[in-house]
Amino acid sequence: MNPTGLTPTAFDFQAIDCDQLVRNGYVIVPDFLSAAHTRLLYQYAQQLPDYEWQQAGIGRADDYSTNTRIRQDKIRWLSRANTLETNYLNGLETLRLQLNRELFMGLFDYECHLAHYPPGAFYRKHLDAFKGRSNRILTTVLYLNPDWSSTDGGQLVIYGQRQEILETVLPEAGKLVLFLSDKFVHEVLAGQRDRYSITGWFRLNASIGGVIDPSR
Repeated sequence: MNPTGLTPTAFDFQAIDCDQLVRNGYVIVPDFLSAAHTRLLYQYAQQLPDYEWQQAGIGRADDYSTNTRIRQDKIRWLSRANTLETNYLNGLETLRLQLNRELFMGLFDYECHLAHYPPGAFYRKHLDAFKGRSNRILTTVLYLNPDWSSTDGGQLVIYGQRQEILETVLPEAGKLVLFLSDKFVHEVLAGQRDRYSITGWFRLNASIGGVIDPSR
């Protein structure tokens, strides 16, 4: 296997139930990414030096701030300067085209970052779509963690309109979660182990003067 490669066959695009995504606003896809390729990304995230990570914040631009009482993960934005990251982004581009073709969602582009939650780290209840901004449409979370069990914690909890729990998702390796960014309050519970994922957003084109809004 190419140590830097994610081939198109690594992604199980057909496993995504688009009807369920339309009906419920979210879908959970176990084994979306093959075990071997998930392991590549997990090992890649583990070996990144500390200086490659930044403390995650909340908000954008002038409203951006870090608040560890709300959010304690560290992140690293993916880019096309790295082959492994590029191949993952290519896979999600294929997914973008599939969703547009099957659901006419008008998704324009995609951004994502690695997220590392050290033991005890959490992210309190929040929405992914920013107030007054509508260009984050669909959230994606791909988990990288091998041999994860319920006793390890770190679950993603998705809430309904009445704050009832809709789903409690174990962050198991290869599992993909898709949900509408402006509809579902969610949180990440504290875990007992280092927890890795790739979190991203499909967006609409809300550019002004050629600048995509919001910028990172």
